Amino acid sequence: PNIYKRPEIFKQEGWHYEMEDKGGPISYNGVVYNEMKGVYSNPDDILSHYSYASLYPDTQYANESGGDPDCIPALTYEDFLSFHKRYYHPSNSYIYLYGNMDMEEQLIWLDQEYLSEYGLDTVDSRILRQDTFSEPVYLEKEYPIAEEEPLEDNSYLSANYCIGDNLDPKLYIAFQILEYALLDVPGAPLMQALLDRGIGKDIEGSYENGIQQPFFSIIARNTEIEKKDEFLSTIKEVLTELVRDGLDKKALKAGINYFEFRYREADFGNYPKGLMYGLQSFDSWLYDEEKPFMHIEQNSTFAFLKEAVDSGYFEELIKKYLLNNDHASVVVLRPKRGLTAEMDKSREEKLAKNKDTLSEKEIEGIISDTVALKAYQDAQSTPEELAAIPLLAISDIEKKADKLKNKLNEAEGITLLHHDVYTNGITYLGLLFDTDPVPRDLVPYLGIWRSVLGQLDTENYSYGELNNEINLESGGIYFTLSVYPDLKAPGEFRSMFEARGKFLDEKLPFAFKMIPEILFTSKLDDKKRLKEVISMMKSRMSSSMASAGHSTASLRSMSYFSAQSAYAEESNGVTFYDLISDLEEHFDEKAADLIQKLNRVKSLVLHRDLLMADVTGSEESCLSAAKKLGDFAAGLSGEVSHRGEWQFIENIRNEGFKTASQVQYVAKAADYTKEGLSYNGALKVLKVIMGYDYLWQNVRVKGGAYGCMSAWARTGECYMVSYRDPHLKETLDIFNNAGDYIADFTASDRDMTKYIIGTISDMDTPLTPRAEGNRGLSAYLSNFGDEDLQRERDEVLSTDVNAIRALAPFGFALKNSPIICTVGGEEKIEENKELFKEMRQLV
Repeated sequence: PNIYKRPEIFKQEGWHYEMEDKGGPISYNGVVYNEMKGVYSNPDDILSHYSYASLYPDTQYANESGGDPDCIPALTYEDFLSFHKRYYHPSNSYIYLYGNMDMEEQLIWLDQEYLSEYGLDTVDSRILRQDTFSEPVYLEKEYPIAEEEPLEDNSYLSANYCIGDNLDPKLYIAFQILEYALLDVPGAPLMQALLDRGIGKDIEGSYENGIQQPFFSIIARNTEIEKKDEFLSTIKEVLTELVRDGLDKKALKAGINYFEFRYREADFGNYPKGLMYGLQSFDSWLYDEEKPFMHIEQNSTFAFLKEAVDSGYFEELIKKYLLNNDHASVVVLRPKRGLTAEMDKSREEKLAKNKDTLSEKEIEGIISDTVALKAYQDAQSTPEELAAIPLLAISDIEKKADKLKNKLNEAEGITLLHHDVYTNGITYLGLLFDTDPVPRDLVPYLGIWRSVLGQLDTENYSYGELNNEINLESGGIYFTLSVYPDLKAPGEFRSMFEARGKFLDEKLPFAFKMIPEILFTSKLDDKKRLKEVISMMKSRMSSSMASAGHSTASLRSMSYFSAQSAYAEESNGVTFYDLISDLEEHFDEKAADLIQKLNRVKSLVLHRDLLMADVTGSEESCLSAAKKLGDFAAGLSGEVSHRGEWQFIENIRNEGFKTASQVQYVAKAADYTKEGLSYNGALKVLKVIMGYDYLWQNVRVKGGAYGCMSAWARTGECYMVSYRDPHLKETLDIFNNAGDYIADFTASDRDMTKYIIGTISDMDTPLTPRAEGNRGLSAYLSNFGDEDLQRERDEVLSTDVNAIRALAPFGFALKNSPIICTVGGEEKIEENKELFKEMRQLV
């Protein structure tokens, strides 16, 4: 690999000293270095690291795999190469092939072209085993919060237990079932006991079963350290009672069915199935080279677990591994204001002292290395280097776009969209309601209603019983709120409230029993339960908005000028979080108003004339759904619905959201239609070019950010955003200069082929049956047909250098736009306060 002849790769991707001139400061930079600064700003990641370290202090698991940012600068180039030489050898490799191929032919090729070039080497890469503890350990650490974040109810408590061996196939799944039955399903006994006693506002379980010695965690968020003893005593008390009296067998069976359904469905979303099976094989293969398929072949394990429900097996697991297990730890995270500033100051002082010890020659060497690294980053690969990389030809690409699998039907006067896709006996059902009648001031409450459904008692079930019933008989029922732009009418969009589920074909009657049970009879006036759910929502959103700051910033920036983004933001963004936070803080005084608004939203949405159905599955399953649709619709209001008041007013707020993070997420957005521009498929190629070249080179390679993205939507919305970025203003300057880059764009035919193939690769990602159905529904609701897909594909395939240069006005539209939004460290936001109209804490 080039790491042996190009130390710049280590400096760029790992870390390096950076210094522009003798009088200036010395600093650290590097892609992974900045990535890990972001990780160590997130309390969930910090808690995870110390859970590993507390249970396995004498093994590799005690180390941070990505590197503690305070330790990364201790890694030398020589040590880096030494580690690579030791472990990155074919003798230490695991090779797997997946797909419909001549396996013998491929193995021969691998031997001839790769493996035969090496001799057998002895590489000891065994994972060390941690000796069993004689008593549990206690670890207390701090994590950073911003100056205006509260200290109260902001601690984390975690009880962790080492669970046997990864090569026990029964334990591998059994503790997933226990996590479901004890902590995950709404109303689960251990979670509910901890909530009822006020020990945390959000309780969750975690089972890490991909490592040699798995561990099970019970976590309380938004709590106080002083509640540690009650936290532990409650765990012991509840688990002891469950061992004595027995677990809820229906909950266990529901958990088993839930995980078996997922196993048989094998829906990995956008991830290729072969990749995910390969990764799962490592869960056993790494620890026993004779057992790569142990955790992929799970039929016999599920059969055993079903029989074990009535045998006391699960109760014995609790007794052995949770109640009588000294190989355990308690990890506590305490919030500390100013911790990020302390770490930054300590780092700066260390660098300053280091600079003081350097000779004139050494300082000149760092400056010279900084200049040389930038020159390396600016240099282009040689034609010979590029030619060494295999490449398809445009002629290898299918010219025809995959057609949408949409069949428009009608049942009882209700639109039914059918996607005739092979699903292996599973029906994916959606019952969708147009939310047009909901006025703007109630849109956030629409988001709350969507979130609490399935979390409340209904007429015939407690919320715990409800979810067990659902998971016992199906693959799950869930509720979403989606926005679909009308691509033939700029600025127009449809928002749909969606009740969705996945069921074996013969279980469709159950679907039409349980969905109305939840929609029509959920007890929206249960104040105690509403408060619990609101608190949990706040806790999880506060964590996710900061850790996914690129999504937070990009959506918020587009909400300034786009009605559809504003709708999405108000029902699931910062605006939504602000409402949740206010309700949580003042729940008692606002509960009555909340309940009134939830009922109002419900009454506005559940109308027959707002309903459509969506079915992915066989023709028979579609006919079965059609027969049930009339009975479902009979429970809806028959009154004619009326359009709600939705007046969108553009508001360019340009906010800087402060967090305790050591990195930033910087977004800039625009509506290119305001520049008189219209969408073209070549914009898809431009997105790839930005990601492969311009943004990659400038934001990631040179700037040190861990990631960078751009989007050019069919609606006119466009943005650029960085991820775990040490910079702010410098990144905005890069975004602003994109138009000049596009105007002067040059590329060889080979490079253009590469960009087009990358674009088509994104467009032709293999779809699961569920994803195929969602694609069809989205196209239907967005007024986008097969002819539009074909035109877009033709435009992509015909894109050349001139076509990209013609897109320069899109880059200038972004430059001309004043719209920015940043989620990042409070000090960096303050340093650049002139960029923002408003600055505030994110959470």
